[in-house]
Amino acid sequence: MAAQLLKVSGASWLIRKVGTWNGLVVMNYHRVGEASSSPLNQELWSATQEDLDAQIKFFKGHCDVIGDDDVGEALKHDKGRYLQLTFDDGYRDAYDGAFPVLRANGVSATFFLATGFLDQPRVPWWDEIAWMVGNGSPRFGGRGPRDAVINTLTGVYRALPPGRGEAFLDLLGEATGAGRVGAGPAADLWMTWDMVRTMRDGGMTFGGHTMSHCELSKLSRAEQEREIAGCKQRIEQELGGRMRTFSYPFGESHVFNDDTRSCLEALGVEWAYSYYGGYQTSRQVDRFDLKRFAIERDMGAAVWTLFGTVPWWNRMVS
Repeated sequence: MAAQLLKVSGASWLIRKVGTWNGLVVMNYHRVGEASSSPLNQELWSATQEDLDAQIKFFKGHCDVIGDDDVGEALKHDKGRYLQLTFDDGYRDAYDGAFPVLRANGVSATFFLATGFLDQPRVPWWDEIAWMVGNGSPRFGGRGPRDAVINTLTGVYRALPPGRGEAFLDLLGEATGAGRVGAGPAADLWMTWDMVRTMRDGGMTFGGHTMSHCELSKLSRAEQEREIAGCKQRIEQELGGRMRTFSYPFGESHVFNDDTRSCLEALGVEWAYSYYGGYQTSRQVDRFDLKRFAIERDMGAAVWTLFGTVPWWNRMVS
């Protein structure tokens, strides 16, 4: 609503002309393609290929679109508007959907991989919950709009103590009448390492996202180190070089802590990315909390154009 108000009033045009920001804006995507064709969690879809193409073209017209190799240099300068594109998880549509659009526009992006899904493809819990609701008894789904039911159940799952998730999914499978999802939908859900190497050779870069897409702050330091180090090991084994970047699963400020930072430091990670909005300047940067804006599938151009031109607008209207 605030973005629409700025657009309709003409204030966003005036703000862009004044040009009152410098720094690094990071955009984050998950899935690219047509959400309506998927039986899985449609909240994970960020954009169609057409939307992504339009967004990249707009961002290129207002910022210098950079890769992760350029982040450090960009943040040394008081002047300049820089924008980085990132994608989380490692779904196959990163290869089929995002990669061709990025290549056609001549830009690089960073893809953060939850390596356990590439090594042993399976349907993650958030997608399985959506599948159960969609394939279960209409009486169960009739308790509310499908998306609202899915969002409530994913919230319940995230509130569980570590180790209780599988039991919850077993119970939910019984309650919905759908049972568990099985291996079928996972067959082509994730990228292969060969696809990742093709993207690397095409100018894309890759970072870590843990092995199992876990909420790190719920784990002990030793468990956090295992998740991050295991992810790092697999990326380095498959791609060579060093894992320099990392993004926190779920990305809110409470999902990482001092133990997480200590693990990242010890493992030689240079930059770690959160996911709760904001941007960074040369005077305000935390290398283990590079802030990102989320691109969502139902987000109109009035919003994402402001992310790329006046990233402080949400503070102005809050």
